[in-house]
Amino acid sequence: MEREKLSSRLGFILISAGCAIGIGNVWKFPYVAGQNGGAIFILIYLLFLILLGIPIMTMEFSMGRASRRSPARIYEQLERPGTHWHYHGKIAVAGNYLLMMFYTTVAGWMLKYFLDFTFGWIDMSSPESVAMHFEAMNKDPFTLVSMMAIVVVLGFGICALGLQSGLEKFSKWMMSSLLLIMLVLAINSIFLEGAQEGLRFYLLPNLDRFLAAGPFQVIVSAMNQAFFTLSLGIGAMAIFGSYIDKKHTLLSESINVAFLDTFVAITAGLIIIPACFAFNIEVGAGPSLIFITLPNLFHNMPFGRLWGALFFVFMSFAAFSTVLAVFENIISSTMDLFSVSRKKACLYNVFIVFLLSLPCALGFNLLEQIAPLGTGTTILDLEDFIVSNLILPLGSFVFVLFCTWKLGWGWNSFVQEANQGKGIKVQPWMKNYCKFVLPLAILFIFLAGFFA
Repeated sequence: MEREKLSSRLGFILISAGCAIGIGNVWKFPYVAGQNGGAIFILIYLLFLILLGIPIMTMEFSMGRASRRSPARIYEQLERPGTHWHYHGKIAVAGNYLLMMFYTTVAGWMLKYFLDFTFGWIDMSSPESVAMHFEAMNKDPFTLVSMMAIVVVLGFGICALGLQSGLEKFSKWMMSSLLLIMLVLAINSIFLEGAQEGLRFYLLPNLDRFLAAGPFQVIVSAMNQAFFTLSLGIGAMAIFGSYIDKKHTLLSESINVAFLDTFVAITAGLIIIPACFAFNIEVGAGPSLIFITLPNLFHNMPFGRLWGALFFVFMSFAAFSTVLAVFENIISSTMDLFSVSRKKACLYNVFIVFLLSLPCALGFNLLEQIAPLGTGTTILDLEDFIVSNLILPLGSFVFVLFCTWKLGWGWNSFVQEANQGKGIKVQPWMKNYCKFVLPLAILFIFLAGFFA
């Protein structure tokens, strides 16, 4: 079966960035940046993005482009005879499924709130009613399961149309719309009366907040954010490397994707933080920011329902871009493992992913008595913990060792692939850093996930 290809470099960059851009860019980055010293945190974050995220992404892209296979078969094309790196390929595929087991529910939340704002189904008359709306949504199994099902069916339906006609075409439109909506929302927030204080809180360096948070803790937070923002470690980037030509170096492409991801994260802060300060609303992190704080904010704004609908279109696109990219990884792996057509792979996985996603969707209602990580936790928390704290860092660790050590693919083979084409090239002096320092940094992030 001939390998499919993306039709354009723009499509590759937008799909890869769409995979990296997710809800963490919106509900975590602005709050963490503001609390940890504003511009000081952002500069440390950018440093770690360069030192951690971009090199690992370059390695994933290189493995994909050299093998022309999905994560399920990458190692079998590249590993030396008699080695067993290919076992990690199966774990990476499992990581994609596990990520979608809870991410489809989160994407369903965004879709539901977009509909609620569009059709006026949310009561924003008081902070209590806004909080109750989010709670009522989660207590209703039919709502959560039906929204999740729409995300699953729509996602695989788009992917079934083909790599170029479905995923690439839709991602170009969706990501372009996402960036435009973000700019409109950010401009509106920045020019609100009283927004200047929020801009100072977010973008100006604040040594007092930096010292209050603790320099070590700020550095660890920035390192974590830079590492996890790019969805590295499960082959989600490798799959798109397998679909592109050799006209451009992969370090250049990684920088482009990281730039777009960072642009979205910083712009999300320009949407949220100035508006919160303008209406004297406490900035929080996590789901409460998106589903409780911001609806209260929109209630206070002129044309609040319109801004709310636009914001949740943006959030739906941010979540759905990740869903589509990971679905493509799952589909390609299914095609490689079982030699089936794209349409059959989509059909099988619609049912598999729907069934696997049910525990998370029901974990807020029918299965709420299950608290796997202690009182107050849900099935989503367990699934997120396994992906974020185990599979992503350990997967990235394996990718780095494979690309830098002789027992794996090796540094020379990696550099030869990464440096093909025009653009910024991997330099010889980077070898010892990538071989020794980068794995230690990843292990530090892995261990910090258990003690944070």
